Amino acid sequence: MRCALRARAVDEVIPIDRKLAADAAGLQAALLGVDAVMHLAGVNRSADDKAFDYNIRLAQQLTKALDSAGSRPIIVYANSIQSGSDTRFGETKQAAADHLLAWGRRTSASVADVRLPNLFGEHGRPHYNSVVATFCDELARGRQPTIIEDRTLSLLHAQDGVDLMLDLVARPATRTVTPEGRPMRVSELLVQLRAFCDDYSRGGLPDLTDRFDRALFNTYRSFCFPDQYPIYPPLRSDNRGGLFEAVRCRGGQTQVFFSSTHPGATRGNHFHLRKVERFLVLDGSAVIALRRLFRDEVVKFRVSGDRPAIIDIPTMWTHSITNVGSKELLTLFWADELLDPQRSDTYAERVEAAKASA
Repeated sequence: MRCALRARAVDEVIPIDRKLAADAAGLQAALLGVDAVMHLAGVNRSADDKAFDYNIRLAQQLTKALDSAGSRPIIVYANSIQSGSDTRFGETKQAAADHLLAWGRRTSASVADVRLPNLFGEHGRPHYNSVVATFCDELARGRQPTIIEDRTLSLLHAQDGVDLMLDLVARPATRTVTPEGRPMRVSELLVQLRAFCDDYSRGGLPDLTDRFDRALFNTYRSFCFPDQYPIYPPLRSDNRGGLFEAVRCRGGQTQVFFSSTHPGATRGNHFHLRKVERFLVLDGSAVIALRRLFRDEVVKFRVSGDRPAIIDIPTMWTHSITNVGSKELLTLFWADELLDPQRSDTYAERVEAAKASA
């Protein structure tokens, strides 16, 4: 959500963590004059059923703080398709939604109840609530995942869920929305992720024409970064010289371009939300620097045309390439889509930030 807001140039974002949510005065102050509240918090698993009651208390704390602050923002509540089920989780998520909707009717504020299916996405937590994150992490670490229960899931990319919730802010109305996910059996999911893993270990790219497949691949490769980079393509040499494969993609509409960069010059300092992008230095020496949004640590790779090395740029990481050599730098860039100036999926942000802002 914060990455999507950053891409949309929304700078006035107030993150509310557990500590602030528990501080009545601090929460009230944070909610003064806000335009919208994206309610993404809650308890989704616990061995103690009583812990799920926090879902209800959190909704009550939110509306109480809004009343104290005199604020009537748009509320978008990240609910679950399990809401209303005969589990304590489902009961409390339903009760929280009912409370927020009732508050909206009482105050004439817009409240959207979004019942999300099984979410997956980049940098998800493995062995938690997403089998996608678990499988991606296991495969990226060279392990073989096992299936405990093979059933059909309704999968939705987290970024698609975020886009839908932000659209509800732009078109406020009190409603319940249930976005559709992609139906997929757990066994089918594992087969597709294994294919990604096998091909990508050699630098190969899958067919990225399908939006869902691209989201799934971006999720998988987020678990490969940075430990599995650079990727060194095999070099084939004979008496004529050398040859190596820069890009092998199984399908899709792609764009390849080259750049020359003067010594000391830097390109980039931007991030992408969905685009798959590959850097490959052909001649000269460079440092490719990357920083995950809202983090301070910068990851750097020094690469050279003497040993061609592939760096694929993960989504939601701002990145740059700097010529650190004494001669002109020649770089090949590959992207999985043609550049559309109106929708470039390119957002300016410096890598070497003094501090990663909220």
